[in-house]
Amino acid sequence: MKIHKTTKWILAGFGALSLIYIGWVIEFEMSLGMNQPQGRTSIVIATLNENNERHERVLSLREVDGNHYIAANHWPRAWYHQALDNPNVEVKMPGEDVFLPFLAVPLDGAEEALLREEYRLSFRSRAQMGFPPRYFLRLDTR
Repeated sequence: MKIHKTTKWILAGFGALSLIYIGWVIEFEMSLGMNQPQGRTSIVIATLNENNERHERVLSLREVDGNHYIAANHWPRAWYHQALDNPNVEVKMPGEDVFLPFLAVPLDGAEEALLREEYRLSFRSRAQMGFPPRYFLRLDTR
């Protein structure tokens, strides 16, 4: 089967654009690892993996109706799976120097819909993150 010259150019162009897009997403995610968000809404969450090893990650805190929420927005989300496996997490809240115990509670139903609406991401943000699924956790004090 012979492929038309125009088809070859279209496929080559699509392949090149795909590689550029994948590189853009990888560069963005890697830069987050080196340049974690800092500011009045930044927290540090400590989770434990299956070997009971502690891992810390900087995340953005969201507040709605007096509740604290965090979102798994990006593909690197080991912290999120660790929090699901062991919801007893520790969090250093903005402006604090010590970690406090919290329970990480997955959302569903109306509460999840509210957070999705309240903290909707732009198309550009979703594209830059590689269109990952988005999940929220509520942080309840223990």
